[in-house]
Order: sequence, then structure tokens, then C-alpha cells
Amino acid sequence: MSAFALSGRVVAITGGSSGIGLTTALTCGAAGAAVALAGRREGPLREAVARIEQSGGRAAGFPADVGDQTQAAAFLNGAYERFGRLDALVNNAAVVYGGQLEGADIAQWREMVQTNMMGVLNCTHAALPLMRKTGSGHIVNVTSLGGRRALAGSGIYSATKFAVSGFSEALRQELAGTGIRVSLVVPGAVATPMYDSPISEQVGGLDAIVPIPSTALANAIVYTLSQPPEVNVADIVVMPENDRRPI
Repeated sequence: MSAFALSGRVVAITGGSSGIGLTTALTCGAAGAAVALAGRREGPLREAVARIEQSGGRAAGFPADVGDQTQAAAFLNGAYERFGRLDALVNNAAVVYGGQLEGADIAQWREMVQTNMMGVLNCTHAALPLMRKTGSGHIVNVTSLGGRRALAGSGIYSATKFAVSGFSEALRQELAGTGIRVSLVVPGAVATPMYDSPISEQVGGLDAIVPIPSTALANAIVYTLSQPPEVNVADIVVMPENDRRPI
């Protein structure tokens, strides 16, 4: 059970059927929020909704590839219609491929750009008019330490996360004073299926780091969402205790 209160809030989460997104959805539901989940795989999405509902929460799933503008808009508008408002958007969906840049598969580059960067832009673009209707809202963008320091073997992934970091700060400044807050949550190594993917073998310096559980990230996200309206946690880094690399 979350220590934070989100009772009556409606939170939309991308990449919500697994990993950090699923854990965040469960944590938000435990804190009293209604949760709208977007994901590309219908089966895991249905299972995620069922888990939240079995725990007494309210949830709805929307099959969507947020890298597609039409699908991203349908997700956010659907969430608004289903629950009657939109209080928060957690832009969490991401894909990652590792490897050297020379001779790389450009289709993989394109997929990372579409999901990791355009997914954030598409969903934010669709969410802002809905939040304007109530004069309040919160956009939480999940990036990565790879968006602060690039490493060989993760060049395009890092590029997309650097882009989201810059976009988030510009958006925060634009929306300051409107009642719509913007937070950047920066994870280090997290124990998720993504961390177990081949990229961990292709990016140097990760082998000695003990990844933190996804609940740590979920709690950080819910912490930012649960702050009083006059407080904005603009930037929060959550990383393993034994990661000695500079941030």
C-alpha cells in the first residue's frame, strides 16, 4: 500500500503493462487513483487492469502505440471520457536497443525515436488541452541516467532521453504558473525486463551495479504526484546505492 494519497485523481500511464509502468500503475491504484494504461500488447494490458481491479482500484486499458500521434490522442481522450478528467500523465513507454552506431540497424533507431521521444511529445500534446479544462495537471516524464551521460553502446537511446530532458525543462518553464506541473524522473539501473535485455551486455560499466526494484521508481513517481499544488518536484534522480558513476 502506498504511503501517498492520490484519492480521486486520474493518472494516465504509458508503457503501463510491464516494468516500471505496471508497478507505478499498481502503486497509484493503491494510493486511490483511477489509472488509465496504454500499451502495445493487449494481453499484458488486460492482465494489468485485472490486477489493479482485484486490489480494489479502478483501471482501464487502451491498446496503443504512443509513437503514433492518432493512437496517443485516442488514449488520452479515451481516458478522459472514461473517468471524466485527467490529472496526471506519466510518460514512461520506452524501447531500447544497444550496440555500436557504425553499421547499426536504422529501423531500431527509428523505433527508439518514435517511442521514446515522439511518444512523449504526442501524449503531452494530447494531454495539455484536457488538463487546461480543469486548470491543473501534472506531467511526469521518465527518462534515464542515459539522458544525462551518454555511453558507448547506447548512443541513440541516450539521444532520445537527452531530448526528453530538454523538452521537459522547456515545458516546465512554459507552464509555470498555470497549475500544470512538469516533473522529470531519472532512473538509474532498475530491475525490469529492459535491464535484463542485451543492452546491459553492450553498454560498459553496468555489470557491477545492483539494480533497484521497480517499486523504488514507482514510489518516486507517486511522491512527485502527491505534492501540494504549490510544490513542483522538477527533477528527481533514483539510482542504486552502489553506482559510483557521476550524475
